[in-house]
Amino acid sequence: MSYERELAVSLDALRAAGDVLRRHYEEGTRTWEKAEGDPVTLADLEANSAILQRITAAFPGDAILSEESRRDASRLASARVWIIDPMDGTREFTRHIPEFAVSIALATDGEPVVGAILNPIAGVTVYATRGGGTWRNGRRVHVSRCAKLEDAVLVASRTELSRDQLTAYQGWFRGVRKMGSIAWKLACIASGDGDFTLSVAPKNEWDVCAGDLAMREAGGSYADFAGAKRHYNQADPGVPAGMAAGPLHLLEQFGTRERARAEHG
Repeated sequence: MSYERELAVSLDALRAAGDVLRRHYEEGTRTWEKAEGDPVTLADLEANSAILQRITAAFPGDAILSEESRRDASRLASARVWIIDPMDGTREFTRHIPEFAVSIALATDGEPVVGAILNPIAGVTVYATRGGGTWRNGRRVHVSRCAKLEDAVLVASRTELSRDQLTAYQGWFRGVRKMGSIAWKLACIASGDGDFTLSVAPKNEWDVCAGDLAMREAGGSYADFAGAKRHYNQADPGVPAGMAAGPLHLLEQFGTRERARAEHG
């Protein structure tokens, strides 16, 4: 399947949500916490509504898994599930750091087949379909050609770096670049803007599903530290800690070093 219609609807929903986020970013928005350390804004909710309106109108029989919508267990019986984060990187948004993104993906039988990510402030859209490659603002893109892990630039979570959660990997890379949203990080790595990313903090399916497909179609992978890929639309949408993304050969090199590190403490 080409998934042309699904991609077109995704991009339309992405633009609508991006317009919402941009307006709130420029004019200000209301913010509160769903739980301690877990902020949400009016912009998140309005962007979610804009996306769902378009997805459900176009594909009324498909299931939805969205960060900002009530969970519906019936999705587990659906072959087609839209996995949505109306804004990944809310913490950056509230601090006026332009490193947040809208993420929309479609998974069929647990495998991502459409993925689209938009950073509305940078004006960058990265999208992919299964078998159709990865594209950035209409140009075909691929992962970095960096050959060795020690020559790679690591794009890492600003939060994890500030908490010293990545100290075990000091000296493994040529340099480190701080960045917010994991969806945006995956979009950047998939399009060669940075060589590698890793995270030791848990994520959720809506954070990473679109970026996972972008990585696969760009010639790389998003996998756990043992090299296993994620199967989506799980009963628990949490993605365990310890995931990395980059070109396949860099992931292999990382996995070898990580196993040695784990064995020797």
